[in-house]
Amino acid sequence: MARAGTRGDSATKLHRGFSWLAVLGVLLVLAGIVGLVYTAVATLTSMLLFGWLLLIGGIVGLLHAVQARGTGFFWLGVIVAALNIAAGIVVIRLPHATAAALTMFAALLFLTAGFFRLVGGLVVRGPQLGWTLLLGAFDLLLGILVLGSWPSSSQYVIGAFISLALLFDGLGLVATGYGGRRIVGLVSEREQPGPA
Repeated sequence: MARAGTRGDSATKLHRGFSWLAVLGVLLVLAGIVGLVYTAVATLTSMLLFGWLLLIGGIVGLLHAVQARGTGFFWLGVIVAALNIAAGIVVIRLPHATAAALTMFAALLFLTAGFFRLVGGLVVRGPQLGWTLLLGAFDLLLGILVLGSWPSSSQYVIGAFISLALLFDGLGLVATGYGGRRIVGLVSEREQPGPA
């Protein structure tokens, strides 16, 4: 009897946990949609958040390095922490320039990935040749589009990418939460004893 009660409690906790997961997914989806509507604000916000994370991480790293003085880690920790602090200050003070630099970097990554996918697909000619060529062409086109309108594209590219990531992560969490609740419900129904 106590065992059945324990199972019921754990099923309730699982059900509640999956519900919170779905709620978090809905919040991420909403944040992604808002970010897609206001991509310039999303870009600026993400750059400032990135800068503050670098700065805080650098300060924490510096404190950790001070605690580890006398070891071989000390100078490496101080250098890495100083670089993080300096990068954080630069990003916070110049978020638009940082967004422009990251957009240029993303465009070059897309161009490089697209080129290597196309060439690699044509050389290897594996079973997924069509998909490889399609992805390579898509990466190449995306890189050309972003680079062609740079630096004005830096106002929306980073924000759009982050908003899309939030949107798809949120949809994944909603699906996981909803599916998990259904599975817990099905298992709970199956474990309930039938009428005597």
